[in-house]
This record gives sequence, C-alpha cells and structure tokens, in this order.
Amino acid sequence: MSQDSRVQAFVTAFEALRAEVEKVIVGHREVITHVLIGMFAGGHVLLEGVPGLGKTLLIKTLSEGLDLSFSRIQFTPDLMPADIIGTNIIVEDADGRKHFQFQQGPIFAHILLSDEINRATPKTQSALLEAMAELQVTVSGTTYPLIPPYFVMATLNPIEMEGTYPLPEAQLDRFLFKVRLGYPGEEELVRIIGSTTGPEEAGVEPVFELAEAAQRIEGLKRLVREVLVAPAIERYAARLVRATQPSNSRVIGDLHSPIVVDEVNRYVSFGASPRGALALILGAKVRAMLDGRANIAYDDIDRVAPAALEHRIMLNYAAHSDNVDAEHIVEQVIKAARTSRA
Repeated sequence: MSQDSRVQAFVTAFEALRAEVEKVIVGHREVITHVLIGMFAGGHVLLEGVPGLGKTLLIKTLSEGLDLSFSRIQFTPDLMPADIIGTNIIVEDADGRKHFQFQQGPIFAHILLSDEINRATPKTQSALLEAMAELQVTVSGTTYPLIPPYFVMATLNPIEMEGTYPLPEAQLDRFLFKVRLGYPGEEELVRIIGSTTGPEEAGVEPVFELAEAAQRIEGLKRLVREVLVAPAIERYAARLVRATQPSNSRVIGDLHSPIVVDEVNRYVSFGASPRGALALILGAKVRAMLDGRANIAYDDIDRVAPAALEHRIMLNYAAHSDNVDAEHIVEQVIKAARTSRA
C-alpha cells in the first residue's frame, strides 16, 4: 500500500470514529478532534469543564465506537490506590492451602475513564503515574503489564470548585493533551434538548470489529509515528517549549538564540517539560495526516500547542493576581515563535 493510501486509510478511520461520537455529542467538534488526536498519538487526555457539559459521556461514547474494554473509576476523597490498581488477596486452593493472589483493579482495561480525577487526594491520583508512563503497574514488588492500546481519559472540574484537589505537576505532565469544554451555544443547546428528551437515544456503532479493534488501533498509531519531521520543525518545537520557560531556568551557555516572551519571565514559575515537545510533535503528526500529508508543517505545531503546553505551565502568584492564565501565555509564545521564524 502506498504512503498516500495509508494516509487516506487513517483519515477514513479517524473521520468514521468522530462521526460516531458526534451522533451522541452535540457540538464540541474541536474537542472531539483533540481527544482523538491524543489517542492516535498514543497519549492520554485530560478534559476540563464544569459539571454537565458531557465530558463523561464523550469518553463513554468513544469507548463504544472503538469496542475496546472499558473501565470507569469515580474519583472521590475516600478512594484508595488499591481501589484503582488492585491488591493481593488470600485464596485457598483445592488442597486447602492458602496463598496470595493478585486481584486486578479497574486500571486493567484498554480505556480507563478517571471521572472527576481531582476529587481524590494526590496520593490516590499518583496511583496512575506508572501505568500512564510505562504501561505497567507494580504491587508488592511484582510488575504486571497492561495490554495495549491503553488510554487514560480523565475528567477534571475547575480547581476553584468546592471539594477538589490540585493535580500534582507530575500527574499533569503525563497527559499528552488537556482540552477545555465550554458551554454550548443556543443552537447547540436546542439540539441537545431535542436529542436527549425524545423517545429514542442515538446509537453508536463500533468502527472496528471487536476481534481486530486493538490490532487496528495499534497499527494506526504506528502509522502516525512514520510521519516525517524535518529538522527545522523539530527545532521549532524545541524553541516553542523553551519559550515557555523563564529565562532564569534555561540552560546556561546555550548557543541558540532563545525566544524571549516578557509575560513568561513575569508570570511563569516553571515552563513545559521535554514531554511538551514530544506532545507537540506527536499531535502535529496526526494533524498532518488529517490534512492528507505525511510530513509536518509549522502550522500543525501551532494548532496543537495550546492543548499540549497549557497544562504544563506553572504560574506564579503575580499571574493569579493579574488574572493571567496559561492560555494567554501560550498565545504569546506562539505569536513570538511565528515572528522568529518569519
């Protein structure tokens, strides 16, 4: 199969899956697109929005369209790490002898919905770290592998809401993308009312057959990795990530001229990590394929930058005092980066 044919096959699968999700989720097309980009890029996605916007429904609908094994964990303040990962229990064999046996937790699924992840304590949130980064979990010194494809899709209520805990920086960094859901417009709200209060509910058909779903998705993820990246594009992604870092935290003696953004030095405590650069490149590869290309352009990087970088930027007190958010910082960084490449 030629490269063009493989790209077209990817686009066909992507659009078919998006169409199935849109049968249930009204509006939010760009949000759905970013979630799918994150998934096919091999990463995890964090959805932020106030209750009632359809975050949980979006992820459940996606799992139905993929026909993969699915688990949902409702994060609460009393949830413990063992409730997620599993634990060793005492069992008795046929001879009456007792021994420990590992009982798997809900983390052992292809798609894990971590619902309202910031309602649990940081200790419980951190139970996902090893699984998200290394596709495995360790219990009592024994390591258990997770079967790919493996995606963690988490929902997050705005941190200002009552009964929520901030996500640790290490936890945030494990998510490839963070996507915000806003309120629907009037026309979209009318469509939501019509589709959810009638006698029939929209049904979702699996895009892949159950027997081949995991294999097909892994194949599409490998295809994404084959998209070409020119050295100039790699350097642009690196410069973009470095531009989110305050000047006092950059490498001393770097020969390359950095992009300097005044707002970053004034409002940012810590910028994006190297994982931010990986998120830019992987997300841009999917964006390129959706445009029918097997090579990345500068605009592909810019289009995924907000979802890839905003949650990796830690703001200081001055930013909160001046009502400056990470979205504004990334906008200024992209603007400066575009100017530098002109």
